[in-house]
Amino acid sequence: MRQLILDTETTGLNARTGDRIIEIGCVELVNRRLTGNNLHLYVNPERDSDPGALAVHGLTTEFLRDKPKFTEIAAQLRDFISGAELIIHNAPFDVGFLDMEFALLGLPKVSTMCAGVIDSLAQAKQMFPGKRNSLDALCDRFGISNAHRTLHGALLDSELLAEVYLAMTRGQESLVIDMLGDQPAQGTTGTPRIALDDLDLTVIAASADELTAHEAVLSDLDRAIKGTSVWRTEPAPAESDTLAA
Repeated sequence: MRQLILDTETTGLNARTGDRIIEIGCVELVNRRLTGNNLHLYVNPERDSDPGALAVHGLTTEFLRDKPKFTEIAAQLRDFISGAELIIHNAPFDVGFLDMEFALLGLPKVSTMCAGVIDSLAQAKQMFPGKRNSLDALCDRFGISNAHRTLHGALLDSELLAEVYLAMTRGQESLVIDMLGDQPAQGTTGTPRIALDDLDLTVIAASADELTAHEAVLSDLDRAIKGTSVWRTEPAPAESDTLAA
């Protein structure tokens, strides 16, 4: 599966009032592995950045003056993201700007070019409700060094988000993918693979005492957050299902 971690920098916060994209960074993952096949583009927005935005990204009008306009890089960007799944932190913001830029050229929306969009910010809010879920906060939470990030940059932020996303989603599915790795080419000798479909796994149901202890832990979490913990979002299995297991 081909995924792209994507980030943009812009002249301001509102594409509808004339703000433009000035930088695009894409980091490629194939089967959850960094490939090094990345895309990094600066774009001449043909306008100045708002002072607040300039303080964030540091890309001055003078620096961007000789960079290509969006119309000159649109085809390259479209070809690069075509068919890939995009992973974006606060996706509505970046996708909104990209859609606006493509619309100015009479081109279709991002959703028609790619295989889907994952909002890593929305995922983080589900995993860590009530916590700060900015890119910097997630780097701290997962022990990812961002000491070199003094200003926002589209490629640097994409590289950091790639590490954060892999850490956030490192579960059973990714474990199986990492174990299997790439399949050997036909006619070559590779490491023996496990046929997962043939495994007869034993399911051990929790005892009554374990269920009681689990319920006590959830109740403590509920009291700590003064609400309902995310671990209660899925209904408990029916008794008949437990017995059948």
